[in-house]
Amino acid sequence: MTAMRETFEISRNHVQEGTKVPSKRKQNTAIVTSDLLHKNLLKSEQKNWDSISPTYKAMTKRIKEKLEELHNMYTLNSGSPRMRLGENVYFEENGCIFLAKADDDEGSAEILFSVEDLGFSDAFIQRIRISPDQRYMAISLKSKNSEEATCIIMKLGNLVVVEKVIPSVFSFEWAANDVLYYTTQKNLKCQNVFMTTFTYQKHTKLVYTEQDARFFVDLYCTKDRRFLTINSNSKTSSEVWLVDCRHPFEPPALVQARTTGVIYHIEHRKDQLYILTTYGEPAEYKLMKAPVASSGKENWQLVYALEKKTKLVDFEMFSDNCVMFLKNAGHLYLNVISFVSHSVQSIKLPTWACEFELESHPELTTSTCYFQLSSPVHPPKRFAYSFKENNLIEQAVQEVPIITNCHTTRLLAKSKDETLVPITVFHNKNSKELHRRPLLVHVYGAYGIDLNMSFKEEKLMLIKEGWILAYCHVRGGGEQGLGWHRDGCQHNKLKGLHDLRACIRLLHQLGFSQPKHTALTAASAGGVLAGALSNTDPALIRAVVLQAPFVDVLNTMMKTHLPLTIEEQEEWGNPLEDEKCMKYIKSYCPYQNIKPQCYPSVFITAYENDERIPLTGILQYVQKLRKAALDHASRTSKKVITSFIVPGNWIPNIILDVHANGSHCDSSWEHSLNEVARHLAFLNRELEECAIPNITANPANNS
Repeated sequence: MTAMRETFEISRNHVQEGTKVPSKRKQNTAIVTSDLLHKNLLKSEQKNWDSISPTYKAMTKRIKEKLEELHNMYTLNSGSPRMRLGENVYFEENGCIFLAKADDDEGSAEILFSVEDLGFSDAFIQRIRISPDQRYMAISLKSKNSEEATCIIMKLGNLVVVEKVIPSVFSFEWAANDVLYYTTQKNLKCQNVFMTTFTYQKHTKLVYTEQDARFFVDLYCTKDRRFLTINSNSKTSSEVWLVDCRHPFEPPALVQARTTGVIYHIEHRKDQLYILTTYGEPAEYKLMKAPVASSGKENWQLVYALEKKTKLVDFEMFSDNCVMFLKNAGHLYLNVISFVSHSVQSIKLPTWACEFELESHPELTTSTCYFQLSSPVHPPKRFAYSFKENNLIEQAVQEVPIITNCHTTRLLAKSKDETLVPITVFHNKNSKELHRRPLLVHVYGAYGIDLNMSFKEEKLMLIKEGWILAYCHVRGGGEQGLGWHRDGCQHNKLKGLHDLRACIRLLHQLGFSQPKHTALTAASAGGVLAGALSNTDPALIRAVVLQAPFVDVLNTMMKTHLPLTIEEQEEWGNPLEDEKCMKYIKSYCPYQNIKPQCYPSVFITAYENDERIPLTGILQYVQKLRKAALDHASRTSKKVITSFIVPGNWIPNIILDVHANGSHCDSSWEHSLNEVARHLAFLNRELEECAIPNITANPANNS
């Protein structure tokens, strides 16, 4: 893919008359050679997978059956989110948009249209926006093979009519009944904002362009629909422009010019802008306010500041209150700020909960805030907070059985610099001899993003079968606020590696499994820490599973023609202009530090059309890793036997499963089912000394 981009770059440069044209013979030869090497490596890996995949086929099939059973059990009882506008309720199920009356039984809901009606049978609905007067609906449709979505605008009525189809759209919002703003996406970047109208003089025009490649533009409408906000964000700073929804054709107005290190987001209430921002000390999120007419940061007044090491997960504005969803020391909290009494009420949520999902609340005056709580092993439960009653209500008794014998433990590991790193551990209360049970460690540690701890059928299955699950909330992630991210990015990346090492060692010291029964899993940027640990501490883990991993940091960050390189410099640094940065990246980059030694077995899932993680880097990583493992084996034994366990000389399996379809860590349930089943089959095979009886046994013998 890289070679294809380079070819395009050369072919599009036109020469003027009289210009001396340098010889391209060597360059073109290099490009052709690179492209041929990529194809040969891919063909070799596909052949390798074809030869080894039958080893996992039977176990993969049994695991798929178990996962499908769990999926059917829990999805049938979890409805899709509802969007209430006045007396109408809109919702989506199985690719169909339904309309029901608020007081009627949803069984009488009518189908407005389906994705298949629109000719997009292989796509799913990503976003829905309904115009204020409910005459128009805009939806975005995304296929599993692309990062880009198509926006379709329909006129609602007795007969739904498609008004407009806009390709390559990222975000969109209604500024008025017939005025839609939208952003376009190209090469993973959003930098242009357009306005389009649907009445007498239909027209489309460009209203904003972002010139800085580090910034990404999206749209949001304030809860009271007074302003549409154009948000231009980099990893470290923000700039917001306001479109007055009462005058949607007027030019946007700037709130506050971008300032290095200052991130901010806008809400509105009664002629006051409410600003979630990192401005001021400490550089964590605070809620501030300022008059609309004088919105510069010199006029921002503090309303509420988060406590130290607290993560702001979500924020929702209501007419007289705002709700903050917070995470502190691994626990989830609900903070309700009253604009009337100027009080703050903090509510600790159930200890088993690890993830929030806020439901849509289009109506500002609603008296109840709805949300769902889940954990990797607990399916979503719906809760409501009543502003009138000032209490939390569990909405319904779970209709399907929830595992009650799962124990959740929260630990703190002491890292190399004495920093305490949180770990969340799940295990079956009935499991005996935990030091002999298989342990699956999860890590991410980048971009200030938390580890994904939402419900997954495979995690519940593993707990039932006696596995231990550990989530290491290392620096670079966002679990303890913005400072936690800053302490693990750029010149602090190695801290995340130190954290991960300390977490795994503590787990083993406390009797949670042991190295020969321990596996590590990561996706995307989490591959940096997982790959680095495999280089520095291979004896800590027996197997690694990676999904679309980022394993060649240095070479990727040296290539500015790749779509995300410039934007990512605020996370990884700029090795092209900073020699210290280049040496630092080289010190931890997984690809750069492969050496002949006894590695854990590795299973990597990658995608041919992944725009974020070039496949070439993964192919080269796998080839280099496999060669290093074999070199080590040949040095330690004259006889190299390519089997799983060789007495006195163990050779790891280095497996790459490349998918022609699918995009970066974003696939349908059916597609991810195959991936997950293969991953678990691989792990059970690698950890076969403590294989799971109920998975590996004949299903007919299971209870």
